[in-house]
Amino acid sequence: MTVPSFDREWELLEGGASFVIGFDEVGKGAWAGPLMVGAAVLPKKAELSSVLAGVRDSKSLTEKRRESMYEDLGAACFAWSIGAASHVECDTLGMVEAQRLAARRACAGLQIDLDQAVAIIDGNWDFVSPHVGHALTEVKADATCLSVAVASVLAKVSRDRMMREMAVDYPLWSFETNKGYPCSKHRRALQGYGPSAVHRTSWAFMDNFVPWMVSHVAR
Repeated sequence: MTVPSFDREWELLEGGASFVIGFDEVGKGAWAGPLMVGAAVLPKKAELSSVLAGVRDSKSLTEKRRESMYEDLGAACFAWSIGAASHVECDTLGMVEAQRLAARRACAGLQIDLDQAVAIIDGNWDFVSPHVGHALTEVKADATCLSVAVASVLAKVSRDRMMREMAVDYPLWSFETNKGYPCSKHRRALQGYGPSAVHRTSWAFMDNFVPWMVSHVAR
């Protein structure tokens, strides 16, 4: 397993960046709930911090492990923030613009000077510009760059907690376990009960699993 390091961030800091910000998103493929973008800035001696030694990209960690390190990871950051786009905004704006909106909110939440900062974005497209001075896209950055891995864990835990809270009000769709992502129980609930108030009703799953709701979206 690849272990995230601070090497890429250190290289950029040595090259003149005022801050290096790791970005990652979570919830893009979900059928319900918000899209979230995490942003994390680590101290310049982050590679020496013991609390960061166990960080991996969020998909490589169990939910229990992510939860156990969440508070310590937040405390270890120089700055961090989560930006969200609601299910309504995902429906109204489309996923591309919703992701940009969540990133803009994450940037604002950092409360640092972003003009000379460099963003490292997990993936192959830039959803952060123009809010940061310079942006780099790197596929699998959450597996190689420590700040991106931290951002992925913080975003994942933040969203998971929100979805568990939603499950209390919308118990039929099992959000406490599926977090709004497709699974067999989620599909059966949609077929039997239709969408909840927090589903993204403009998405294709509505036509595939709730065809009896013929007027579900104003297109």
